[in-house]
Amino acid sequence: MAKAKSAFVCTECGAEYRKWQGQCSSCQEWNTLSEVRLSAARPGAASGGSGRGGYAGVVSREVVELSNVDLGEVPRLTSTFEEFDRVLGGGLVPGSAVLLGGHPGAGKSTLLLQTACKLAQQRRVLYVTGEESLSQVAMRAHRLQLPTQGLQMLAETSIETILGVAERERPEVLIIDSIQTTHLEDIASAPGGVAQVRESAAALTRFAKQSSTVLMLVGHVTKDGTLAGPKVLEHMIDASLLLEGGADSRFRTLRGQKNRFGAVNELGVFAMLEHGLKEVKNPSAIFLSRSEEQAPGSLVMVVWEGTRPILVEVQALLDDSALGNPRRVAVGLDQNRLAMLLAVLHRHGGLFTGDQDVFLNVVGGVKVLETSADLAVLLAVVSSLQSRPLARELVVFGEVGLSGEIRPVPSGQERIVEAAKHGFRRAIVPRANAPKQAPEGMEVVAVDKLADALEAL
Repeated sequence: MAKAKSAFVCTECGAEYRKWQGQCSSCQEWNTLSEVRLSAARPGAASGGSGRGGYAGVVSREVVELSNVDLGEVPRLTSTFEEFDRVLGGGLVPGSAVLLGGHPGAGKSTLLLQTACKLAQQRRVLYVTGEESLSQVAMRAHRLQLPTQGLQMLAETSIETILGVAERERPEVLIIDSIQTTHLEDIASAPGGVAQVRESAAALTRFAKQSSTVLMLVGHVTKDGTLAGPKVLEHMIDASLLLEGGADSRFRTLRGQKNRFGAVNELGVFAMLEHGLKEVKNPSAIFLSRSEEQAPGSLVMVVWEGTRPILVEVQALLDDSALGNPRRVAVGLDQNRLAMLLAVLHRHGGLFTGDQDVFLNVVGGVKVLETSADLAVLLAVVSSLQSRPLARELVVFGEVGLSGEIRPVPSGQERIVEAAKHGFRRAIVPRANAPKQAPEGMEVVAVDKLADALEAL
């Protein structure tokens, strides 16, 4: 028998090494190398022999010019959720692999079970559960009042068995819940390990590509919110989605982190109700549920998520600090960027916040990843600092530079139109984003500098 070989794989970046070492040379992380058993070389493999480079006998394939590749439209399958389809770029692509991650209790299994039950009424769907028994899944489906006819179920963790059943049943959609519970028999490591997750995902993805099956994998996340397992797992799949939402909120956001068939950073919003997840088709209306009495430090901004604008409220609270080092707390925004914006406000706006505790919050649990929130954050801080509420019909967006200039942001026209649809009558925007003709009933104030924006208030 051929001697089993092993390698050491970094769990962060997937780099491989012949022997163990304390630090990964690729990502510079410490103590992230894990031993992986490698299968023995197959007899007759091209490792030498006759011919140039030892590749005699290898079947050659034709090289195709890119301009001659058929651009036929690939039919997509609907997931039965418009918000889910939006994040996927229009629906499920046959032969694609989708990885859905999220914290425990976020609703990953609930979302996929609802999708599977509804899809099974029209298509062949195989739902493989490795974490729950079939009776547990059936109880949940009954509690959610889902149609259970037609959905094929399998409680199994062996990849060989799963692929054997899939070959026999030929499903159009294959759901694995979850990839961390599956294992291959010929790999001597526990399920959830680096080798098991990588090789299991590779075998399932290979089956999906060859059979044009939609593969949907559930993935666990670590305590810092990143997908557990080797980083190479995210390179294998076609779309990586993250379902976010705290236990104290009934809203869930589905964000696309990688998508080969659509836009990344697309956002879908769901509400967790008694009968499962329900899509929120107008997220701006949910995030703009404000009190009748306007308070200082509250302002509405327009952020761009994927292919659509969303209006969200940002709240700022400033208070005299009793500490030598005032606190800077940002929920839903980058805390380092908040510190930078406060420095710009002092230098170019003439307002000092060094003796104030600054608390910032984006209402609704939304995480704002773009810089168009800069101007709204600063104006909300000024409103709280001076205890002067801003007008309810005011909306703001724009990036703030270190020299105090207000820089334009993408899709400015669409943001203004979206704000006008929701009844806003005044907008402070970068001058480069100002439209030639403002929407009816809206006043657009174009600014170049932070001082101009403060004066426009």
